[in-house]
Amino acid sequence: MTESFTPTWMIDAIYRLTPEQLKAQGIKAVLTDLDNTLIAWNNPDGTTELHDWLEQMNEAGIPVMIVSNNSAPRIARVAEPLKLPFVSRALKPLTRGLNEATTTFGLAKQEVVMVGDQLLTDVWSSNNYGVRSILVKPLIETDQWNTKINRFFEKGVKKRMLNAHPELQWRTTLD
Repeated sequence: MTESFTPTWMIDAIYRLTPEQLKAQGIKAVLTDLDNTLIAWNNPDGTTELHDWLEQMNEAGIPVMIVSNNSAPRIARVAEPLKLPFVSRALKPLTRGLNEATTTFGLAKQEVVMVGDQLLTDVWSSNNYGVRSILVKPLIETDQWNTKINRFFEKGVKKRMLNAHPELQWRTTLD
């Protein structure tokens, strides 16, 4: 059961990923969840760290796309100022959003990675679709009301997954 919820890597924050790490893994594009992964759910403007990281990815030619279960207006509020493409209503853990994103980029599944802060949506959809995943720690400890429900169920799943995969530890790099 835990295999569906097992990420490829666990990194403490998306901002730790560098173009060099991604390229070493053959990753040509980053698909990312929005809330508490790319931005704190209550800070749609993001941080300086976010802007610097996106510039680093841009300079390296690694596109970043938001794949979120949120509505288009909610994502656009963040994505448009950052000039990021996005897939709204991705229906994670289903694979529709990931398929749309990889098709948009014209990349093979092994050339993208999905980054997110939730096992029950981000990691599960990645495993369902057959792409590698990076679980990150939520940027802040609070969540929107609908995410709190997922977090409740996720606690037990995460404990079982980590017990089954003791090699998975929080890291600062993909190495």
